Amino acid sequence: MCVFKGLSVISEVKPDPTRFILIGTSHPGNVGSTARAMKVMGFSDLVLVRPRFDDVLVQEDTVAMASGAADILVRARIVDTLAEALDGVTYAIATAMTPRDFGPSTITPREGLAALACGETTHNVGFVFGSERYGMSNDDVYRCHAVMSIPTNPAYGSLNLAQAVQVLAYEWRQALGGFAVDARTPDAELADGQAVQGTLEHWQQALIDIGFLDPATPKKLMPRLNQLLNRAQLRKEEVHILRGIAKAFGDLKPR
Repeated sequence: MCVFKGLSVISEVKPDPTRFILIGTSHPGNVGSTARAMKVMGFSDLVLVRPRFDDVLVQEDTVAMASGAADILVRARIVDTLAEALDGVTYAIATAMTPRDFGPSTITPREGLAALACGETTHNVGFVFGSERYGMSNDDVYRCHAVMSIPTNPAYGSLNLAQAVQVLAYEWRQALGGFAVDARTPDAELADGQAVQGTLEHWQQALIDIGFLDPATPKKLMPRLNQLLNRAQLRKEEVHILRGIAKAFGDLKPR
Protein backbone atom coordinates (compact mmCIF):
# COMPACT_ATOMS: atom_id res chain seq x y z
CA MET A 1 0.00 0.00 0.00
CA CYS A 2 1.23 3.48 -0.81
CA VAL A 3 2.13 5.61 2.19
CA PHE A 4 0.25 8.88 1.73
CA LYS A 5 2.07 11.93 3.08
CA GLY A 6 4.04 9.82 5.53
CA LEU A 7 1.00 8.08 7.00
CA SER A 8 0.10 4.44 6.47
CA VAL A 9 -3.18 4.76 8.37
CA ILE A 10 -5.24 7.91 8.88
CA SER A 11 -6.51 7.73 12.45
CA GLU A 12 -8.52 10.94 12.53
CA VAL A 13 -10.52 13.08 10.15
CA LYS A 14 -8.50 16.02 8.82
CA PRO A 15 -9.38 18.72 6.30
CA ASP A 16 -9.40 17.17 2.85
CA PRO A 17 -9.43 18.94 -0.52
CA THR A 18 -11.49 16.23 -2.24
CA ARG A 19 -14.69 17.53 -3.83
CA PHE A 20 -17.81 15.67 -4.87
CA ILE A 21 -19.75 17.33 -7.68
CA LEU A 22 -23.32 16.39 -8.64
CA ILE A 23 -24.69 17.67 -11.96
CA GLY A 24 -28.43 18.10 -12.49
CA THR A 25 -29.47 15.92 -9.57
CA SER A 26 -33.22 15.22 -9.61
CA HIS A 27 -33.95 13.42 -6.36
CA PRO A 28 -33.41 15.18 -3.01
CA GLY A 29 -32.82 11.82 -1.34
CA ASN A 30 -29.75 11.26 -3.48
CA VAL A 31 -28.27 14.56 -2.33
CA GLY A 32 -28.83 13.62 1.30
CA SER A 33 -27.46 10.12 0.78
CA THR A 34 -24.41 11.57 -0.97
CA ALA A 35 -23.73 13.79 2.04
CA ARG A 36 -23.95 10.76 4.30
CA ALA A 37 -21.67 8.69 2.06
CA MET A 38 -19.11 11.49 2.05
CA LYS A 39 -19.13 12.05 5.79
CA VAL A 40 -18.59 8.41 6.75
CA MET A 41 -15.46 8.44 4.58
CA GLY A 42 -14.21 11.75 5.98
CA PHE A 43 -14.99 14.07 3.06
CA SER A 44 -16.93 17.31 3.31
CA ASP A 45 -16.82 19.38 0.09
CA LEU A 46 -20.07 18.99 -1.86
CA VAL A 47 -21.01 21.12 -4.89
CA LEU A 48 -24.24 20.85 -6.88
CA VAL A 49 -24.47 22.02 -10.48
CA ARG A 50 -27.96 23.09 -11.58
CA PRO A 51 -29.96 20.68 -9.39
CA ARG A 52 -33.60 20.19 -10.28
CA PHE A 53 -34.74 22.01 -7.13
CA ASP A 54 -33.09 25.22 -5.98
CA ASP A 55 -33.93 24.45 -2.36
CA VAL A 56 -32.77 20.83 -2.53
CA LEU A 57 -30.23 21.29 0.29
CA VAL A 58 -32.96 22.06 2.82
CA GLN A 59 -35.75 19.79 1.62
CA GLU A 60 -37.13 17.29 4.11
CA ASP A 61 -36.11 14.22 2.10
CA THR A 62 -32.57 15.56 1.69
CA VAL A 63 -32.06 16.16 5.39
CA ALA A 64 -33.68 12.84 6.32
CA MET A 65 -31.42 10.83 3.99
CA ALA A 66 -28.34 12.72 5.19
CA SER A 67 -28.94 11.02 8.56
CA GLY A 68 -26.59 13.07 10.71
CA ALA A 69 -24.55 14.59 7.88
CA ALA A 70 -26.47 17.86 7.86
CA ASP A 71 -23.19 19.73 8.35
CA ILE A 72 -22.17 18.63 4.86
CA LEU A 73 -25.40 20.09 3.48
CA VAL A 74 -24.90 23.36 5.33
CA ARG A 75 -21.49 23.85 3.73
CA ALA A 76 -22.55 22.62 0.27
CA ARG A 77 -22.74 25.08 -2.64
CA ILE A 78 -24.95 25.36 -5.71
CA VAL A 79 -23.42 26.72 -8.92
CA ASP A 80 -24.57 27.18 -12.52
CA THR A 81 -21.73 25.50 -14.42
CA LEU A 82 -19.30 22.64 -14.10
CA ALA A 83 -16.48 25.12 -14.68
CA GLU A 84 -17.45 26.90 -11.46
CA ALA A 85 -17.65 23.61 -9.61
CA LEU A 86 -14.14 22.70 -10.76
CA ASP A 87 -12.62 25.89 -9.39
CA GLY A 88 -9.65 24.78 -7.30
CA VAL A 89 -9.81 21.16 -8.57
CA THR A 90 -6.56 20.03 -10.21
CA TYR A 91 -7.66 16.52 -11.17
CA ALA A 92 -11.28 15.93 -12.17
CA ILE A 93 -12.65 12.40 -12.49
CA ALA A 94 -15.85 11.85 -14.47
CA THR A 95 -18.11 8.92 -13.68
CA ALA A 96 -19.67 7.50 -16.83
CA MET A 97 -20.62 4.02 -18.01
CA THR A 98 -20.91 4.73 -21.74
CA PRO A 99 -17.56 4.78 -23.60
CA ARG A 100 -16.86 7.96 -25.58
CA ASP A 101 -15.30 8.10 -29.05
CA PHE A 102 -12.46 10.14 -27.63
CA GLY A 103 -11.61 11.98 -24.47
CA PRO A 104 -9.92 11.11 -21.17
CA SER A 105 -8.71 7.60 -20.46
CA THR A 106 -10.82 5.21 -18.41
CA ILE A 107 -9.56 4.01 -15.02
CA THR A 108 -10.97 1.70 -12.37
CA PRO A 109 -11.47 2.79 -8.76
CA ARG A 110 -8.98 0.54 -7.01
CA GLU A 111 -6.02 0.65 -9.37
CA GLY A 112 -6.61 4.13 -10.72
CA LEU A 113 -7.09 5.83 -7.38
CA ALA A 114 -4.15 4.00 -5.82
CA ALA A 115 -1.92 5.27 -8.63
CA LEU A 116 -3.27 8.80 -8.18
CA ALA A 117 -2.65 8.78 -4.42
CA CYS A 118 0.90 7.49 -4.93
CA GLY A 119 1.76 9.93 -7.69
CA GLU A 120 4.46 12.57 -7.40
CA THR A 121 1.88 15.38 -7.59
CA THR A 122 -0.61 15.96 -4.79
CA HIS A 123 -3.89 16.91 -6.44
CA ASN A 124 -7.12 18.48 -5.31
CA VAL A 125 -9.37 15.73 -6.65
CA GLY A 126 -12.91 16.26 -7.83
CA PHE A 127 -15.34 13.39 -8.51
CA VAL A 128 -18.03 14.42 -11.00
CA PHE A 129 -21.39 12.63 -11.20
CA GLY A 130 -24.10 13.15 -13.80
CA SER A 131 -27.85 13.21 -13.34
CA GLU A 132 -29.78 10.09 -12.38
CA ARG A 133 -31.52 9.86 -15.74
CA TYR A 134 -29.00 11.07 -18.31
CA GLY A 135 -25.62 10.70 -16.66
CA MET A 136 -22.88 13.04 -17.86
CA SER A 137 -22.86 14.84 -21.19
CA ASN A 138 -19.89 14.42 -23.51
CA ASP A 139 -18.89 18.05 -23.02
CA ASP A 140 -18.77 17.58 -19.24
CA VAL A 141 -16.74 14.39 -19.59
CA TYR A 142 -14.24 16.16 -21.84
CA ARG A 143 -13.60 18.69 -19.07
CA CYS A 144 -12.25 15.92 -16.84
CA HIS A 145 -8.81 14.32 -16.65
CA ALA A 146 -10.06 10.73 -16.40
CA VAL A 147 -13.23 8.67 -16.55
CA MET A 148 -13.91 6.35 -13.61
CA SER A 149 -15.67 3.08 -14.42
CA ILE A 150 -16.90 0.94 -11.53
CA PRO A 151 -16.61 -2.76 -12.48
CA THR A 152 -20.11 -4.24 -12.30
CA ASN A 153 -22.05 -7.23 -13.56
CA PRO A 154 -21.93 -6.93 -17.38
CA ALA A 155 -25.60 -7.89 -17.54
CA TYR A 156 -26.70 -5.19 -15.10
CA GLY A 157 -24.47 -2.23 -14.31
CA SER A 158 -27.00 0.31 -13.07
CA LEU A 159 -25.89 1.94 -9.83
CA ASN A 160 -27.92 4.43 -7.84
CA LEU A 161 -26.18 7.82 -7.72
CA ALA A 162 -25.56 7.75 -3.97
CA GLN A 163 -24.31 4.15 -4.20
CA ALA A 164 -21.76 5.19 -6.79
CA VAL A 165 -20.65 8.05 -4.55
CA GLN A 166 -20.22 5.64 -1.65
CA VAL A 167 -18.12 3.22 -3.69
CA LEU A 168 -15.75 5.92 -4.92
CA ALA A 169 -15.58 7.67 -1.55
CA TYR A 170 -14.58 4.37 0.05
CA GLU A 171 -12.01 3.49 -2.61
CA TRP A 172 -10.46 6.96 -2.49
CA ARG A 173 -10.25 6.88 1.30
CA GLN A 174 -8.58 3.47 1.11
CA ALA A 175 -6.11 4.81 -1.45
CA LEU A 176 -5.29 7.67 0.94
CA GLY A 177 -4.53 5.24 3.74
CA GLY A 178 -7.91 4.39 5.21
CA PHE A 179 -9.20 4.57 8.77
CA ALA A 180 -8.15 2.27 11.58
CA VAL A 181 -10.81 -0.20 12.68
CA ASP A 182 -11.32 -0.37 16.44
CA ALA A 183 -12.42 -3.68 17.90
CA ARG A 184 -15.74 -3.56 19.77
CA THR A 185 -14.22 -5.56 22.63
CA PRO A 186 -10.60 -6.22 23.59
CA ASP A 187 -9.09 -9.52 22.52
CA ALA A 188 -9.80 -12.28 25.02
CA GLU A 189 -6.87 -13.54 27.06
CA LEU A 190 -5.62 -16.96 25.96
CA ALA A 191 -5.43 -19.78 28.46
CA ASP A 192 -1.89 -20.86 29.30
CA GLY A 193 -0.51 -24.39 29.17
CA GLN A 194 -1.15 -25.05 32.83
CA ALA A 195 -4.82 -24.16 32.47
CA VAL A 196 -5.17 -26.41 29.43
CA GLN A 197 -3.55 -29.33 31.23
CA GLY A 198 -5.79 -28.82 34.24
CA THR A 199 -8.79 -28.93 31.93
CA LEU A 200 -7.55 -32.16 30.34
CA GLU A 201 -7.06 -33.79 33.75
CA HIS A 202 -10.55 -32.76 34.75
CA TRP A 203 -11.98 -34.16 31.53
CA GLN A 204 -9.99 -37.37 31.84
CA GLN A 205 -11.50 -38.08 35.27
CA ALA A 206 -14.99 -37.14 34.04
CA LEU A 207 -14.69 -39.47 31.03
CA ILE A 208 -13.59 -42.29 33.33
CA ASP A 209 -16.50 -41.59 35.67
CA ILE A 210 -19.09 -41.88 32.88
CA GLY A 211 -17.47 -44.96 31.42
CA PHE A 212 -16.28 -43.39 28.18
CA LEU A 213 -12.56 -43.84 28.94
CA ASP A 214 -11.06 -47.09 30.16
CA PRO A 215 -7.93 -46.14 32.15
CA ALA A 216 -6.53 -49.61 31.52
CA THR A 217 -6.55 -49.03 27.74
CA PRO A 218 -6.58 -45.26 27.23
CA LYS A 219 -4.99 -45.55 23.78
CA LYS A 220 -4.48 -42.06 22.26
CA LEU A 221 -7.66 -40.39 23.49
CA MET A 222 -6.12 -37.83 25.84
CA PRO A 223 -3.21 -36.84 23.55
CA ARG A 224 -5.72 -36.32 20.74
CA LEU A 225 -7.88 -34.17 23.01
CA ASN A 226 -4.74 -32.27 23.99
CA GLN A 227 -4.03 -31.51 20.32
CA LEU A 228 -7.66 -30.50 19.80
CA LEU A 229 -7.51 -27.97 22.63
CA ASN A 230 -4.18 -26.62 21.36
CA ARG A 231 -5.67 -26.01 17.92
CA ALA A 232 -8.68 -24.33 19.50
CA GLN A 233 -6.45 -21.79 21.31
CA LEU A 234 -8.75 -21.70 24.31
CA ARG A 235 -9.60 -18.47 26.08
CA LYS A 236 -9.69 -18.40 29.87
CA GLU A 237 -13.48 -18.15 29.87
CA GLU A 238 -13.69 -21.23 27.64
CA VAL A 239 -11.52 -23.22 30.06
CA HIS A 240 -14.02 -22.44 32.81
CA ILE A 241 -16.87 -23.62 30.56
CA LEU A 242 -15.16 -26.90 29.71
CA ARG A 243 -14.30 -27.60 33.32
CA GLY A 244 -17.90 -26.87 34.30
CA ILE A 245 -19.08 -29.40 31.72
CA ALA A 246 -16.57 -31.94 33.03
CA LYS A 247 -17.88 -31.40 36.56
CA ALA A 248 -21.42 -32.05 35.32
CA PHE A 249 -20.21 -35.23 33.62
CA GLY A 250 -18.60 -36.36 36.85
CA ASP A 251 -21.94 -36.10 38.60
CA LEU A 252 -23.46 -38.61 36.16
CA LYS A 253 -23.43 -42.33 36.73
CA PRO A 254 -22.31 -44.77 34.00
CA ARG A 255 -25.12 -46.33 32.01
